[in-house]
Amino acid sequence: MAFFYPTSTIELRGKSILIPIVSTANVGQLAVDLIIGSLNLEQIGVFDPQYFIPVVGGREDGKNGITTPLELYGKSELNFVIIQQRSPALKAKKEAFVQELLHFIASSDFCAALFLSGVDPSSRTDAQMFTPTHQIHLPGTPNIAGTPLHNLGNLPIPIYSSPVQQNPVGSLDTTAITPNESHDIPFVPGGGLTRRLLTSISNSGDWKIPTGALLQFVLEGDNRADAALFASVVAKTLGINQLNESGSWKQPSSWSYGLFGAPHDQNLYG
Repeated sequence: MAFFYPTSTIELRGKSILIPIVSTANVGQLAVDLIIGSLNLEQIGVFDPQYFIPVVGGREDGKNGITTPLELYGKSELNFVIIQQRSPALKAKKEAFVQELLHFIASSDFCAALFLSGVDPSSRTDAQMFTPTHQIHLPGTPNIAGTPLHNLGNLPIPIYSSPVQQNPVGSLDTTAITPNESHDIPFVPGGGLTRRLLTSISNSGDWKIPTGALLQFVLEGDNRADAALFASVVAKTLGINQLNESGSWKQPSSWSYGLFGAPHDQNLYG
C-alpha cells in the first residue's frame, strides 16, 4: 500500500518541506495553520491514515471533501510544501510511521527539510529563558550553508540543549533509550516523536537532505500568540514574506469556533 497519495500534479522535487511534530501545545501544527491560511495553500496530497488515531473533519471555508490525519499543502509557484498532522501516531505504529515519513522525504528529492516541535518549559534552564525558540543541528546531515535553511546560521536562535535527563538516576524506565540510539540528539521533553525522527535521520548514514529543527518552549493553553511567534520564526528561516494585506498572519476560520471552544454567551454573566 502506498504511503502518499497526490491530489495534485505539483512537482515536489527541489522544494523545501516543513514538518510539524505532534508535541507540547501542538504549537507546530498551529504555526503551519497560520502559514497555510495566510498563503491560501491548497491540499496537494494525503497520506495513508493507518498509522494514526482515526480522525476526519470538515475542511476550511466549506471546501469539498474531508480532512484526514496527515495531509500535504502547497502551491506550484512556491518553493516549499507543508505537512499538516491532525492526529498522533498510534503507539504500535510509531516506528513504522517514522520510517515511512523519512522515506517519503528522501525519495521526493526535497532540497531541505525543517521540523517543528513544542517543548515542555517546566524544566527550562535560566539560559533558556531569554528566548522561547531554539534549534537543533543534526549530526551526519549535509551542511545547511547555501541551502534554504542557511538563515538558521544567521538568525539569533540558540542551539537547544536538554534541560532534563530522559532517564534520571534511579529511573526504572529502561525502554526510552534503545541500545543503538544516538545521544547526539538531545532529549526533548514533551516533544513527541521529535527525538526519534531526528535520531533516525542522524543515524541513517546516507541522509542527503539538508535538515534542521526549530523548537519552541510553550505552555498548554490558548496558544494563538505562541503560534504566531513560531510562524514568524519559520518565515524568517525560509524567507517567506507573502502574508495577507494587513501584514499579519491570517487565522483559519475554524479557530474562531473550534480551536479553544466557542465563546461563552455573555448573558451568563448578567
